[in-house]
Amino acid sequence: MAKTFAAQVNRLPEDRELSAALEYLCRESNKLYNCTLYLARQLYFKADKFSNGRWLSTEMKRNPHLKALYTSAAQQTCISVGEAFKSFKELLKLWRKGELAEKPKPPNYRTSGGLFQISYPKRWLKLVEGMVRVPMGTACKVWFNLPEIFLPFPSNLDWGKVRELQIVPRAGYFDAVWICEGSPVDRVDLDPNKALSIDPGLDNWLTCTTTEGTSFIVDGKHLKSLNQWYNKRVASIKEDKPQGFWCNLLDRITGKRNRQMRDAVNKAARIVIDHCLEHGIGTIVFGWNKGQKQRSDLGRKTNQKFVSVPTARLKKRIQQLAEQYGIIFIEQEESYTSKASVLDLDEIPVFGEKPEGWNPSGKRVKRGLYRSADGTEVNADANGSWNIGRKANVTGMQGTPARGVLTSPKRLRLWDLPHVDPIRSAETPSGESPSRDSRGVVKPPNYQQVLNGLNSWRLSGLSPNSTLTKPDL
Repeated sequence: MAKTFAAQVNRLPEDRELSAALEYLCRESNKLYNCTLYLARQLYFKADKFSNGRWLSTEMKRNPHLKALYTSAAQQTCISVGEAFKSFKELLKLWRKGELAEKPKPPNYRTSGGLFQISYPKRWLKLVEGMVRVPMGTACKVWFNLPEIFLPFPSNLDWGKVRELQIVPRAGYFDAVWICEGSPVDRVDLDPNKALSIDPGLDNWLTCTTTEGTSFIVDGKHLKSLNQWYNKRVASIKEDKPQGFWCNLLDRITGKRNRQMRDAVNKAARIVIDHCLEHGIGTIVFGWNKGQKQRSDLGRKTNQKFVSVPTARLKKRIQQLAEQYGIIFIEQEESYTSKASVLDLDEIPVFGEKPEGWNPSGKRVKRGLYRSADGTEVNADANGSWNIGRKANVTGMQGTPARGVLTSPKRLRLWDLPHVDPIRSAETPSGESPSRDSRGVVKPPNYQQVLNGLNSWRLSGLSPNSTLTKPDL
């Protein structure tokens, strides 16, 4: 069984002296990365050779930016350049085989004056009274008389399982990423003939159908709303500002938005994997068209919504968890799966190879509703999800599913809806119905008036439902 690792992200305290030291380290790491990348690019362009990280770290040992950092941490930065070129080499192989549409480009330089992460293997760290001692480079000791800095260690982690510390610059703050040995996963008996098929979307982020007669939708409306608010807020702040404008407010809202997206990805992936483990499903089919975001032409507004949703990150996260639990993961090209009819078992052609005269038996009559040849209406996304499994030739998905799989998928929300205040839906203290606006929507009451009325009733010894009689004059 392969060894697994887990990462825990903790935001570091916003201490002025600590932030200044971390900013210096990350800035020097960024400069070292660009210097190392220059050497690797020149070797590739002039000698057509690919360099590895170990050789690059040896060649850069006299670089002043390397001396500004602790030696082991600086070597990790050089190794990351070698890893980038290794990935570039593998992409070139895929392109030459015709598996990539566009020729990949060599790794490019990072922004001058920017920040880059810095990594410390555990052997150079030391735990001292709940704080982790992080050594600094020779230049820091000589120039700033700063031999070390201390970072808080999370109380929920075991120091014995920590393998590496990464200091990652974010939008206006720094994160400490603790890489630890993952706990062994208890394997569940899974049947590879049982499958779950996924159709990604926007309002319905994931529409899932299974061979076990279940179906559900992971709601994406809240996620789309968060992205819409973020884009609107950024546009408002940047209005009448020069190109490249940035500020602390943009730092804060960008960091919050990124954390929300990461949380949504983890929650949605866990929903899918837990459903597979609960029902013994051993195969996941994910519908995906490569380059769909780069070539999307859905209109200016829809493009912004579609591109902002991190579906590719979600696909990768589901694949990681599937490998961890021993679930087979299949990425399936999904052209014509939304047009073909499941109930009529239409043939589903491959993109670019559609035979002449091919027409689906059914059609989508309106948003979210698909009508088959005999007039049966089913959920359009559930129809596409099952077709993705059919197109992947998954056992158990070559026939028609149970009717409930296509007509009544369960909708699951990533975050619970906010609690509805009972005062909003109740009658007013006078017993009158709440007022409504021109659209018929209930207007929220004035909470201060409601509380004042309740207090007056309490002081008079009457209940809100008591009947008050007019006194005789």
